[in-house]
Amino acid sequence: MPSNTLQSLGPFPIILILFAGVAIFLILRLRSVLGKRVGFERQAPPPAFTPQGPVIEGQAQPVTPSRPVPDQQSPLGQRLMQIVQRTTDFDPPKFLEQAETAFRTIVTAFAGGDRSTLQSLLTPHVYETFNSAITAREQAGERHRTEIKSIISTSIENAELLGDQAAIIVRFVSDQVNLTLDSNGNPADGTEAVVELTDLWTFERNLKAPGTGWLLAAARSG
Repeated sequence: MPSNTLQSLGPFPIILILFAGVAIFLILRLRSVLGKRVGFERQAPPPAFTPQGPVIEGQAQPVTPSRPVPDQQSPLGQRLMQIVQRTTDFDPPKFLEQAETAFRTIVTAFAGGDRSTLQSLLTPHVYETFNSAITAREQAGERHRTEIKSIISTSIENAELLGDQAAIIVRFVSDQVNLTLDSNGNPADGTEAVVELTDLWTFERNLKAPGTGWLLAAARSG
């Protein structure tokens, strides 16, 4: 009787041992997998990129581009794209850089009476206007002194394409010193103080004429 009882109970300890082994195996596998990405888990989106300037007193200062370019999808941007499609060497950011260089050169040349430089950068009509002002200044014995302290911004205000003739209006905001001296060297007009000025210059170019660049066709204060 005892031997029969042991025989009937004998299989149970073995089964329990097997279940215990399987359980331990599963626990170890789960521990090795927990904390890992397995399959189509949604990745956390990266933080949005926000341009930032230098950090001052714990706060990032906003970045203000000095030569902002119009959005390509805007009406102005689409008009610029018409010019881009007509000539391979027109690039709005590069144009703004060249326009800023022309602005500095023309302002300096006018103050110094440099007719040769002005003639190469102005349309004939505008050159005659500048030349008349220089002549009148010379006849009065006056000298003009202009110093561009800084150009705050250079931006495209408008653009037009009429046939082969392209025109772009550029707004320049700059800090300048403008002073006219009389024949005795005394201040006749202007001031030594730095003044912020806004100028609207229109540059024109014949897209079909080979070797032609952008020329100043009009200038006014804005």
